[in-house]
Amino acid sequence: MRILMLSATFPYPPSNGGTQVRTFNLLKYLHHRHDVTIATLKTPDVKPEDIEALRAFATEVVVFDRPLSPAKNIGAKIQRGADFILTGTPSGVKASLSPELQAWVEQAVKDYKFDIITCEHSVNEIYIKPDWKKHIRTIVNVHSSVYATCKNQLETKTAEKPTRDRINLPLLKRYEKRFSQKFSTVVVTTNDDAQQFKTFVPTTPLAVIPNGVDFTDFPYRAEDPNNHNVIFIGAMDNLANIDAARFLAQEIFPEIRSRYPDSKLMLVGSRPVPEVLELAKLPNVVVTGAVDSIAAHLHQASVCVIPMRTGFGIKNKTLEAMAAGTPVVSSDRGLEGLLNTPEHPVALCANQPQEYIAAITQLLDNISLRESLSQNARAYIERDFTWEQAGRRYESALLGSTHTDLG
Repeated sequence: MRILMLSATFPYPPSNGGTQVRTFNLLKYLHHRHDVTIATLKTPDVKPEDIEALRAFATEVVVFDRPLSPAKNIGAKIQRGADFILTGTPSGVKASLSPELQAWVEQAVKDYKFDIITCEHSVNEIYIKPDWKKHIRTIVNVHSSVYATCKNQLETKTAEKPTRDRINLPLLKRYEKRFSQKFSTVVVTTNDDAQQFKTFVPTTPLAVIPNGVDFTDFPYRAEDPNNHNVIFIGAMDNLANIDAARFLAQEIFPEIRSRYPDSKLMLVGSRPVPEVLELAKLPNVVVTGAVDSIAAHLHQASVCVIPMRTGFGIKNKTLEAMAAGTPVVSSDRGLEGLLNTPEHPVALCANQPQEYIAAITQLLDNISLRESLSQNARAYIERDFTWEQAGRRYESALLGSTHTDLG
């Protein structure tokens, strides 16, 4: 089949965040079986060698410059808010719209160049016309519901701007319902998001396709480090990760350090913003920035803590920690889409500071429990979360044979 994949985020190297990882690995799988074109946008930090490297994983790579970031003055922000109300499309989505890419896509559709178009992340829906699905299969790979995420942030009091988000919430609900109706199939990563989109498009096929792990990048640890170190991983410019890092460093780790004075908290991930960098001023807290190997840092910690308080969709960081063999303590949000039962635990669950402290302490004091969780989690990832499995299910969704699991 002739497939066009649209990605406003340049998907290489596949280590800069969840969107890149998912897009790249699905592209890699499809390229071996189909004629695949990836049309994407580049920012100034994308190197020519990145573009050349990406060409090895697609039949054709089409690249345009990403539009400049919108003005941040108060007048511009007010104008964008008013525009959202009037047009129904969030400013963040419009910021991803390249007129050059839009014109290229429309011409390709007129020329019947493709049999299938996929939008790799919901922001790319802006390039799709509602009537196209009459003669071409169109798929949106949502990643996570922005409406559900906004709602969750308000409920958990983790919203960056609560007043703005309370105004935006009904607009986001209207927006997701509208854009999801344009597509032949909606793809999500978890049952929670599937339930949400089922209310928007009850007759549209839904495919639940979780992420996978590249075991070359995340090999299983050789041994338990048997120390008192804990770690959190993730892109450190992501709002949900910023909140989690600060929550862990300020409300959880001080008690861990008081119990284990030699303990160290490693905050590992690219692009740390000032709110994360300042955490390095706290005793025994290390902010690494980008690293050559996340797995190597995971192998140096006895526990990986994933204290996500917001954000929907499956979490790559959870899958990667489990694959690497580092025992996980995580919130319900961090374990979304995973099966974690008392009969076969793959992680310890916590949501409040004292619950995290108790779970982390339990693991630091019990090497046999660490070994058990480590082995269970790795086996679980090997069985159910490979990119080969995700690619195969994505291919089925693209071809019209969807797998829906609403639990």
